[in-house]
Amino acid sequence: MPFRGAHGLALPLGELASTARLRGRRGSGLSHKKEYVIMQIFNTLTRQKEEFVPQVPGEYRIYVCGPTVYNYIHIGNARPLIVFDTLRRYLEYRGNKVIYVSNITDIDDKLIKKGQEEGTSMKEVAQRFETEYLKDAAGLNCKKPTVQPRATEHIQQILDIVKDLIDSGHAYVAKNGDVYFRVKSDPEYGKLSHLKLDDLESGNRELRSQMDDDLKEDPADFAVWKAAKPGEPAWESPYGMGRPGWHIECSAMSRTHLGKTIDLHCGGQDLIFPHHENEIAQSECANGCTFARYWMHNGFINVDNQKMSKSLHNFFTVRDVANIYGYEPIRYFMLTAGYRMPLNYTVDLIESCKNSLERLYTCRENLDFALSKTEFGTDETLIAKAEEARKKFCTAMDDDLNTPDALAAVFDLVKEINTLSAASSKKALEAGAAAFDEITGVLGLMYNRKKDEVPAEVTELVEKRAAAKKAKDWATADAIRAQLTEMGWAVKDTAQGPQLSKI
Repeated sequence: MPFRGAHGLALPLGELASTARLRGRRGSGLSHKKEYVIMQIFNTLTRQKEEFVPQVPGEYRIYVCGPTVYNYIHIGNARPLIVFDTLRRYLEYRGNKVIYVSNITDIDDKLIKKGQEEGTSMKEVAQRFETEYLKDAAGLNCKKPTVQPRATEHIQQILDIVKDLIDSGHAYVAKNGDVYFRVKSDPEYGKLSHLKLDDLESGNRELRSQMDDDLKEDPADFAVWKAAKPGEPAWESPYGMGRPGWHIECSAMSRTHLGKTIDLHCGGQDLIFPHHENEIAQSECANGCTFARYWMHNGFINVDNQKMSKSLHNFFTVRDVANIYGYEPIRYFMLTAGYRMPLNYTVDLIESCKNSLERLYTCRENLDFALSKTEFGTDETLIAKAEEARKKFCTAMDDDLNTPDALAAVFDLVKEINTLSAASSKKALEAGAAAFDEITGVLGLMYNRKKDEVPAEVTELVEKRAAAKKAKDWATADAIRAQLTEMGWAVKDTAQGPQLSKI
């Protein structure tokens, strides 16, 4: 039985690092950051922070495990969606190209069961909930993946890998047409989860249900192809009608769209074993090279300090929460803790996130108002403060995507803007606005900002009120304020003049 040897990288790591550290001159705006700046990320594979060096300088190839579309996504599913979208945004902000692949799992036991329960089909269930997933992803302001492949569109690529595994002795065909991966043919199996095979066997969900299955040579072996069962969807194969195993789907989609060796594979901690462990084994044994050079995994979401569970009645979908609070507070909430840490969802916390966002929107509206005036101050301190906020933000994000400190940098800038804007020059206000928009944009925030068009009659009433106040005609001023309120506008008196906002 053939065994796998050590696999080399596409380029020597030292050569990559030295090339990637070449930096261009840093500019103050988003469009000027064309530099290959290397982040530090925690690599699950090595259990330590490392420089995140891509194979091709300035180009990151990333695969993120997407949802199994058999129901609405819950808030736990939203965390990797938001966290790794933020990583992508930051890499692009620093001038890199990111090829970002996130799949749709549209064939799975859960999908088949859901279709049978509904009396429909797996395909109908998958199409319906894929549509709902994409609505939620858009609501959370997650960028569309460069490629978003579906598992059912890659059956031939899956079968190609299965054949490679059988031909090399890493997989075998059981008597019923199932195809199993020989776990003991891979001496490195377990290197991601850092557990020995004996320990892994006790935790393998497939193993628990198949311990007495006489089809397998070893109870730890896992299916890469499953023989057809009555009423289930199936495809033709050299081993008879059947369908892919769960783990092989991502191996095929990743290889098809990113190549045999990718820079980074991402997902939730619950996928480390068995899913990602099995992906590594089958991919590296089929391809003869490293599958993913770095691995990032986000922590779990608890609800009121308990594991989210339908039986505990603390199970929340993204749609449930968004219908009450909107999508943006959910995104903000996911950024309030380091991505590897567990995060506890409570009503009080989501309310707090909503209030924090209101502070950001108020700051930005005040900047718009200050920039709309015809007269400005002369102070330019805000220019330096804006650049300082950028540097603090990037320092935080370079340190293993430290979004809590990145948010702190945002609010440091908010404080400076609120303090300095009244006396600032137009140039300084524009610098503050540019920095604010850049760093909140990298976090995927402030996407509901819109500027209300002020009707001419409202503007006229504001001017009349200002004249009444100047003449100390308080009754008329109050009457006009009441009239504006009835028209859906609030007026606030500031040192720079009256400020309007839509109610």
